[in-house]
Amino acid sequence: QVQLVESGGGLVQAGGSLRLSCAASGRTLSTYAMAWFRQAPGKEREFVASISWSGGSTFYADSVKGRFTISRDNAKNTVYLRMNSLKPEDTAVYYCAAAPRSGSWSPPPENEYDYWGQGTKVTVSS
Repeated sequence: QVQLVESGGGLVQAGGSLRLSCAASGRTLSTYAMAWFRQAPGKEREFVASISWSGGSTFYADSVKGRFTISRDNAKNTVYLRMNSLKPEDTAVYYCAAAPRSGSWSPPPENEYDYWGQGTKVTVSS
């Protein structure tokens, strides 16, 4: 079992920045692909970014490409999402997720993510 706990959400003005963290316990993350998803009020959950088990490969949704950066520190069992140039449409609850995936990289589909955190809320004011 993997337990994931997100932190770092909050209220920020448009154009500002936040860094989300996702701390894992119960098992090392070094053999898991990790991702961030988000769900805005009244909308479906959507993919934001993913990162390979080694951290060497990343994949982003078009809506955040160039503004968000996903990274990981396997020694700390933690994944991060740096969010710059935030927009009101980035307002959502952000979730981290883990998918067992080692070896060659390809972004896992959402249904392969076995473990999910409880989410951290990000509100971007205009």
